[in-house]
Amino acid sequence: MYFNSSYFIFVIPALLLGLWAQMKVKGAYAKWTQVRNQRGLTGLDAANLIIPREGLQVSVEGIPGQLTDHYDPRTKKLRLSQGVARQPSVAALAIVAHELGHALQDSQGYAPLKLRGAIVPAVKVSSWVGPILFFVGLLFNFVQLAWVGVIFFGAGAVFALITLPVEFNASRRALALLQTYQLADGEELKGAKSVLDAAALTYIAALIQSLATMLYYVSILNRRRN
Repeated sequence: MYFNSSYFIFVIPALLLGLWAQMKVKGAYAKWTQVRNQRGLTGLDAANLIIPREGLQVSVEGIPGQLTDHYDPRTKKLRLSQGVARQPSVAALAIVAHELGHALQDSQGYAPLKLRGAIVPAVKVSSWVGPILFFVGLLFNFVQLAWVGVIFFGAGAVFALITLPVEFNASRRALALLQTYQLADGEELKGAKSVLDAAALTYIAALIQSLATMLYYVSILNRRRN
């Protein structure tokens, strides 16, 4: 009832981009997790080396899964998956350095990180309220309500947009940390960069997917109006 051909123009290409980005990051991780770094440091070793030297008040704990590693600014905890914490790979160094890049952002009051954290509650609500309002508005021919749904959904696109500088900056900090503490150089540094670049592509894809879905909703409303 609410489907139109613009779905193939906006949404399908964005979904395909997202799938390709996921394949890229998994491929880069699979490749460089098999390459042992020259110093033989696990991800946990690297974290324990960098954290005190950077003066960070960060604790480290494990987390289940693969590629689930992250820094939590609320609890000041660096959570590492088993593969990253225990393996002395180039990929492990890249991931740990990237997450500690976020810890440095947090400790230095990096504005985009603070802004992203501030809007998280609103985004969590709007991400599911927006589509509900949109389709309820269509169902009852209440166009104004449907437009409110589009605006609510747009909060997700704003979040994805703010995420880009946060992630790119963390990756730049990561490469600097690896060089500063001589944890990687030459081909290892290139390998770490390829892992981080692949991960960055997933955030770009997320932004494009959000914008594409929002434009799809707008195209439906425009067609209804016409």
